[in-house]
Amino acid sequence: MKLFVCLLAAAALFAADKQYKPGEYEMYKAAADDLAASTFAKALSDLDSWKQKFPESDYGNDRQLLYVHAYAGSKQPGQAIDAAGVLLNKDVDAALGNPANVVNLLFKTTVAIQEVPDPTSAQSATAAKAARLLLTYDKKPEGLTPDAWTRARAQLQAAARGALVYIAIQPGAAAVKRNDCTAAESSLTQALRDYPDSAQAAWYLSTAQLCLYKTQPEKASAALYEIARAAVVDPVKGLVDPKWQRETVEPYLEKTYHKYHGADPEGLKRLKEMAAASPLPPPDFKIKSAAEIAHEKELEFEKSNPQLSLWMKIKGALSEPNGEQYFQSSLKDANVPQLKGALVSAKPACRPKELTVAVGQDAPAEITLKLDKPLTGKPEAHAEFQWQGVPTAFTASPFMLTMDTETAKIEGLKVSPCGAQPVQKKR
Repeated sequence: MKLFVCLLAAAALFAADKQYKPGEYEMYKAAADDLAASTFAKALSDLDSWKQKFPESDYGNDRQLLYVHAYAGSKQPGQAIDAAGVLLNKDVDAALGNPANVVNLLFKTTVAIQEVPDPTSAQSATAAKAARLLLTYDKKPEGLTPDAWTRARAQLQAAARGALVYIAIQPGAAAVKRNDCTAAESSLTQALRDYPDSAQAAWYLSTAQLCLYKTQPEKASAALYEIARAAVVDPVKGLVDPKWQRETVEPYLEKTYHKYHGADPEGLKRLKEMAAASPLPPPDFKIKSAAEIAHEKELEFEKSNPQLSLWMKIKGALSEPNGEQYFQSSLKDANVPQLKGALVSAKPACRPKELTVAVGQDAPAEITLKLDKPLTGKPEAHAEFQWQGVPTAFTASPFMLTMDTETAKIEGLKVSPCGAQPVQKKR
């Protein structure tokens, strides 16, 4: 491809079957020699002198192409596109005379647009026209074999597609910079619809959606999908360097997915498979956040362990720095729904009026139940039971909640007669 472009550049420097005005050839040759030597700043100066002295010239179109070449070589892509626009407003075959010059014009314009960070609408239109012409241009330049032209044409078409994708992405990318996230998402979604294989369109769309995520949390799922799309799309079709996908996009996807959803290798694998199959997610697509997953687990826990869940909430509130305030304002003298725990101790051991209780496996005694009347016997140690009571006192250190409880509201506590001996099992 590099050799081919050099041949095209050389072809642009030599025009035939045209009439030079006296002294014009020397000015033409000076500019051509500058370009051949890659002294582009001098070439531009010589072209300006030529144009000033001979504004009307049979070589006007050739000179305009040399301007494109000189601006491109001097790293002024915007000016190169502007210069190309003059020729692209004409019949380029008639204006430039041979396919090599035409392909040179079209190729340099499509390359130049991708070097302009913020192209004007006119520059984008000019480059888009050049890229579309380049996609379909089939006139072989002289000096190239059919096989060489076939190979070169494939590369030229790839450059043209890259330019068209770049042009499609630019409005959305500019909107992201302006923090106009809604406009960016709309523009980039359309760009991805127009160029579904574009990894960059997917990548920029995810950027817009992450921008929206700040105020619209539901956008997170779509953003993760598009990051995955950018990571897995075929790099040849996607017109990107696979190294960029491997070293930038893939690690970013894993980091962002894990941060939002939590560690889930299988879920990430399914996301990539889905993103590889379609550029945009289905309308009902959703990835649950870690907070949503935790909330669902909490609801399931509350459903299957309502009493333990209730105690955990009470204990959590009491354990906060303002736990005493919570007790006084919300818990003291309130009718607490039924709780469940295991007996730790009874005072006295027989017919007690005070029980200490642990709630949860391997938990310490954290609740003291003061009964309205003694139990009828000796409660079974470590037995689980349920009760309802009214909190009356609380100490944070050591942690202890005291509740007044009616014996009639105690359920499941096994009580044996005082003084009864345990039944010995026969060996």
